[in-house]
Amino acid sequence: MSHFVVCACTSRNCDPTKFIPEGEEQLVNVDLGDYRAAVSNSDDGPVQPAGKWSPVDTAAYDQQWQEMAAQGHNPHGEVDLVMGYEPTSVLDAGCGTGRIAIELARRGVAVVGVDLDASMIDAARKKAPEVRFEHNDLMTVDCRRRFDTVVMAGNVMIFVHPGTEAAVVENMARHVEPGGVLIAGFQLTAGLSADTYDGHAKEAGLTVVERWSTWDRDPWLANSNYGVFVHRRRVDA
Repeated sequence: MSHFVVCACTSRNCDPTKFIPEGEEQLVNVDLGDYRAAVSNSDDGPVQPAGKWSPVDTAAYDQQWQEMAAQGHNPHGEVDLVMGYEPTSVLDAGCGTGRIAIELARRGVAVVGVDLDASMIDAARKKAPEVRFEHNDLMTVDCRRRFDTVVMAGNVMIFVHPGTEAAVVENMARHVEPGGVLIAGFQLTAGLSADTYDGHAKEAGLTVVERWSTWDRDPWLANSNYGVFVHRRRVDA
C-alpha cells in the first residue's frame, strides 16, 4: 500500500516551515508518510493502517495556501507549469484537498483528483463537488481512461511506501495518453534520486523531456535539492 503527502514547497519563494500548523513543526523532519498513515480505516476506499500521527487538519492545511497568497507568493506554480503543456485533461495524483485540481478545473481543464487520505478527499469534494475526486491508492488506482497530463506535485513520490516507487510510476504512466506527459516534483534529499526516478520512468515507457529545480522553471543543477521532472509517452505507445 502506498502513502503520499503534499507539502508547501512548490517554488523558490516558499519556506515550508512558515506554513506548518503551530505545534506540528516537528513533522517537517519526520516521515510524513507515517502522518498520513494515521488516518483511520475507512469504508470509502482503501484501508489505511493506524499510525502514531493524528489525521491531517484539512482547515489548517488549506489555510497555508491562503497565507502564501496573502504574502504575495503564487500558490499555483504547479498549475502554471502544467498549463504550459496545454492539456485538456489532467490526473492530479496525490491531490490533497484539491488545490491544484480545482484551479485546473477553473481554467477549463477536465480533471480527476486521487488521494489516499480520506479526510482530504472529503474536503476537496466539499469545496468542488463538480470535480471528480477519488479516494484511492496511486499504485493500484484505475481511472478507466487516459489523460493528456498526469501530475504528482508536492513530494508525492518520496512519500509512497518504500519499494513501491517503480510500481507507482508505472501505474501513473499507464494513465498518460500517447504523446502526453507525466510531471512530478519532489525533494531530492529524502532517498529518491533524479537518476533513479528517471530510471523508473524509462522502465514505464516514458522519455525525459525537461528537468527544473523548481515549479517556477528555475534551471536544473546537478546539486539541486528539489526537482521537477517531465516525461513523455511516445505517440505510438
